[in-house]
Amino acid sequence: MSRLTGVGVSSGRASGPVARVADPLPEPSATPAPTDPAADAARIRPAAEAVAERLFERATRVEGDAKAVLETTAAMALDPALISQAEQLVTGRSMPAPRAVFEAANGFAEALSAAGGYMAERARDVQDVRDRIIAGLHGVTPPGVPELQQPSVLLARDLAPADTADLDPSLVLALVTEEGGPTSHTAILARALGIPAVVAVRGVLGVPGVAGAIVDGDSGEVETSEEALPAQAAERAVAKEWNGVGETADGKPIKVIANVGSGADARAAVAAGAQGVGLFRTEFCYLGASEEPAVETQRSAYHEVIAPFAGKPVIVRTLDAGADKPLAFLDMGVEPNPALGVRGLRVAFDRPDVLERQLAAIAAAAADSGAEVSVMAPMVATVDEAAWFAARVRAAGLARAGVMIEIPAAALSAAEILGAVDFVSIGTNDLAQYVFAADRQAGALAELNDPWQPALLRLIAMIGRAGRQLDKPVGVCGEAASDPLLAGVFAGLGVTSLSMAAAAVPAVGAALAEHSLATFEQAAEAALAAATPARAREAVRTVLA
Repeated sequence: MSRLTGVGVSSGRASGPVARVADPLPEPSATPAPTDPAADAARIRPAAEAVAERLFERATRVEGDAKAVLETTAAMALDPALISQAEQLVTGRSMPAPRAVFEAANGFAEALSAAGGYMAERARDVQDVRDRIIAGLHGVTPPGVPELQQPSVLLARDLAPADTADLDPSLVLALVTEEGGPTSHTAILARALGIPAVVAVRGVLGVPGVAGAIVDGDSGEVETSEEALPAQAAERAVAKEWNGVGETADGKPIKVIANVGSGADARAAVAAGAQGVGLFRTEFCYLGASEEPAVETQRSAYHEVIAPFAGKPVIVRTLDAGADKPLAFLDMGVEPNPALGVRGLRVAFDRPDVLERQLAAIAAAAADSGAEVSVMAPMVATVDEAAWFAARVRAAGLARAGVMIEIPAAALSAAEILGAVDFVSIGTNDLAQYVFAADRQAGALAELNDPWQPALLRLIAMIGRAGRQLDKPVGVCGEAASDPLLAGVFAGLGVTSLSMAAAAVPAVGAALAEHSLATFEQAAEAALAAATPARAREAVRTVLA
């Protein structure tokens, strides 16, 4: 046996024979040039449409987050900008169709990767679409999950969201990937499906002769064997019923709400029973725009997402863009270290007119929808910045202003910042990467971005105490909120709302209802006293057993 360690992202222990997920196809050659460029270019759209049709068909067989993922990936395949750019590379530069798709898609993926954060995670989706279209042009089976003949442990470099979305839990015993991190779609969907998963297992694909594996999604340990092991599925907890009201067993309200970034996300959140929206990402309205979208264009786009939540709370995050998330109309120039540069609210200090137009569009969409709309700003570092933003929100006619806490300085000044705004929401993904100086997209650093890291939990405890002292709401909208076990810890730390991917809503709601607030406070104290993420998890399980 060979033992390796990664980051456990979905609980449970399972073992069995290994099935490998094929790596992407080799990079297409730029030669020979097509003899008939027009005819070769004409092959691209039908290939893209065939990919989209297959993904839409798969989406009809699933619900919730999985359905939204498949539909979003299908829509990417039909993106007219992607298809048009690929066609132009064939007709204008005599590039073979597969190479043209490769070049065009890589341009989109690189822009998303440069954007960082949530948008960088979507680059994997574009690469998945690229590989599917190229496979279609070559007339071969697209890379991805093989058709399983027996229950197996899936071993992969990484999994595209579309590959994970409709996995059959009766055949997939566990997931192991060499890349990825705790905030990836693989992690989110594995938890939703109840499949044990470990990501960022460096070197696992290089172990020779792997035929079987034992996977522990709690400890992050993976043991590989040269012999096929008998299939042993994880014991799945019986799904507990949730009554749709976020509260602890003794009635302490903890809102269970959703992260959304599109109309499809909003519909999935409603179907999952979310009590509202804790993070509405508005960047989708700006991506690919050479000019700033008009107020009316923004209002219409926002209304589509907000309207399904009439009578419920919706927190809209203002534009999170800048030097590390380049938008053509902002013309921010080049910075030596864009992740620490002018981004998020910092853009508005130089271009307050962009923020004011966005706030006007949000206010109009809110008035049309009947939802209880609040607005929050990203990348806030000081109380002066928070007060500056709150004044502009109220001037726009919006009643509630808040900020995201994703910079350590803001966590350390949480009491002062809460004095200037109505609420705060903790972005655990970015807060972790700034606390540990560890890029959340770097698989080699995935352990540092584990939301169970005690240092991160201690910062969250500071913010929770400030919220209690001032009697103001403190939310968590990072992917950490989707962990049912960690959700109880957050409640014990003073968090009043948890916002997550739609698929996680029922499980988190049910987990909160299992124990009293006092018990969750004991669990939180146990986690804060732990020296490592693994010990924190174990200590909390002991308290909540």
